[in-house]
Amino acid sequence: MTQSLGGAAVVNFGLQLVGWAFASALKTEKFYDLFGSLAFASTAAMTFASSSHHPRQTMVTSMVCAWTIRLGVFLVRRVLRDGGDSRFDEVKHDPATYFVYWMMQGAWVFVTALPCYLINGVASQRALHAGDYVSLIVWFLGIATETVADVQKQIFKRDPANRGRFIDSGLWSLSRHPNYFGEIVTWWGVCGVALSMNATPATSACSLLSPIFVTLLITKVSGVPLLEKSADERWGSEAGYQAYKRNTPCLIPKLPGTGNRAD
Repeated sequence: MTQSLGGAAVVNFGLQLVGWAFASALKTEKFYDLFGSLAFASTAAMTFASSSHHPRQTMVTSMVCAWTIRLGVFLVRRVLRDGGDSRFDEVKHDPATYFVYWMMQGAWVFVTALPCYLINGVASQRALHAGDYVSLIVWFLGIATETVADVQKQIFKRDPANRGRFIDSGLWSLSRHPNYFGEIVTWWGVCGVALSMNATPATSACSLLSPIFVTLLITKVSGVPLLEKSADERWGSEAGYQAYKRNTPCLIPKLPGTGNRAD
């Protein structure tokens, strides 16, 4: 297991270092999301290649790679379409500060994918059981929610009639951030597979770091808080947005056809 974790860390942060070197020299952010996705996929594949190829290892590696490909394609296409990412307008001109951003991405990749590394690092495991399949269903519901929400928002923004408007249709009528809700559920599903392995308490505790980290990051740091602030600045004075915010849960979706908030 130590070899699996160590190898993943070296490859992950090595990729971030290479990405930073190119991006810093060219003063561009267009490589950032691409290298993040490459780090997820390559470390998952590398730890699987050196594993015993147990069905659980195949399952979790496939889950991580599927999520990575979906997110990577979405983010890279968005950057290319928009011509850049405003998050990096200032820092990409300062190599030292930009380096910190790339290393933070490395930390995000490593902690988030930790259950995959842990599973792939355990050679002898119990057979797949109900816990694994329930976790797979949770993962599928999460990634499906995230994907549908992202596609709905893309379609909404492509319509000229919606220019300057906030989205309140589809899944976005049930939650103000259904894509983030889906991402959180996805990683709880991945963690569930690790817990189904019935490994040592220490390994199980380490697996829980991933979904807890993702949940806190999205709800307290870089996801929901930033978008809520931006939305308030943009539409906060509009009665329609005030009603939408008042009647629509921030994260956990309400039941379709109800006016009740879920959080």
